[in-house]
Amino acid sequence: MAGLLDGAVHLPRPLLLLRSLSRPLLLLRSLSRPHRDDLLIAAAGLSCGLLLWSYGLYTSGGRLFEQRWAPLIPLAVMTVMEALRRTAPRTALIIGSVAIAADQFTNGSLATVLMFTDVVYAAVVYGPPASARRIPYTTGLISVAVTVVLLVWWQNAFALLVGVLAGMLSFMPAVTGAIVRNHRDAAEAARLRAEQTALLAEMDRTQAIAAERTRMARELHDMVANHLSAIAIHSTAALSIDDGATTRRALSVIRENSVAGLEEMRRLIGLLRDGSGADDAPAAVPRLSGLAALIEQARANGAPSGLAFSLDDTRAEAEEALPAPVELAAYRIVQESLTNAIKHAPAGTVAVVLARDPRALTVRVTSPYGERPGPRAPGSGAGLVGMRERVALLGGEFEAGPVSDGGGARIWRVRAVLPAEERTAEA
Repeated sequence: MAGLLDGAVHLPRPLLLLRSLSRPLLLLRSLSRPHRDDLLIAAAGLSCGLLLWSYGLYTSGGRLFEQRWAPLIPLAVMTVMEALRRTAPRTALIIGSVAIAADQFTNGSLATVLMFTDVVYAAVVYGPPASARRIPYTTGLISVAVTVVLLVWWQNAFALLVGVLAGMLSFMPAVTGAIVRNHRDAAEAARLRAEQTALLAEMDRTQAIAAERTRMARELHDMVANHLSAIAIHSTAALSIDDGATTRRALSVIRENSVAGLEEMRRLIGLLRDGSGADDAPAAVPRLSGLAALIEQARANGAPSGLAFSLDDTRAEAEEALPAPVELAAYRIVQESLTNAIKHAPAGTVAVVLARDPRALTVRVTSPYGERPGPRAPGSGAGLVGMRERVALLGGEFEAGPVSDGGGARIWRVRAVLPAEERTAEA
């Protein structure tokens, strides 16, 4: 009982004996089964060896063991090693070397010699990398050593012939195996590189799709949000104020913004479907030259809320034109800032200022900050995220938040510094 509590298990003696006897069996079962092709090669080699033995065809005669059955022992051992050429190449080579050495003390069998050459080849092709590198050098040194020893011993040219035969039986199969293995390794490396290239291409495609979806979401928000915001504000005003003139004015603004938003949506759908807009459609990429029309539209949308709008463009007309992505980002930043002011700013003046120096374009939009009475449109915060993304893609600077106007009041300021030359942000 104490043993059970301590975690020890006491087995009866017969079970202990059975477990000790089963360990070698489990070890044998853990070895990989011979490959089917290796079994066929071993069977073919054994059949050829038995056929040669039955006709009394030997490689030599007058050896130490001249009994008729003596060559069968190395033949049987080499047959087993041939079956293990792929699953246990090093073991097959070691035991096969002993078997070929023992075969030299018998009359010998050509099948045993040929199977040994295949075992050497398989040890290089299927063995560990370290063994595959060492076997060709080892067999070459052995071939040279055999030649030198026989030359010293026999002192005739026949020793050179035996050395050449020893090299053909060991060194040449090893070199052939090394060549085949190098080709296989090169093919495997090429396959892995192709898989990595395909994986990187798939990652690039996924990132490109995600980036395009983000760009489309940003464009949809910037193109339509201001129109929908104006519709929401004026529809709320028309519902909350019981005045015919106010209702008609609100409905007029709603209609103008709905028509403009519909045109923007049609243009974007046309770009996505055909890759280009219609011939008579407005430019696909807004330019800073259209800011005056944007300000006028903002005046119409923000007048019921007591908002006034001003544009101060200090850029010189002779200055070099900005890249299209920079102008698009500046236009969208102003557009989104005006939309946010219409939705959230109390009565006051919304000022848009553009300044240009040789290196950058600075966009600054300020609006009143505080609690706004009356109707407003809900916001999701996607506008600030979109503006920040646009500036980051160009490698510029962006800031947005409440600041002091210098006279004690607080205003909401959006400031973006865009490089005058187009460039992408670093990863």
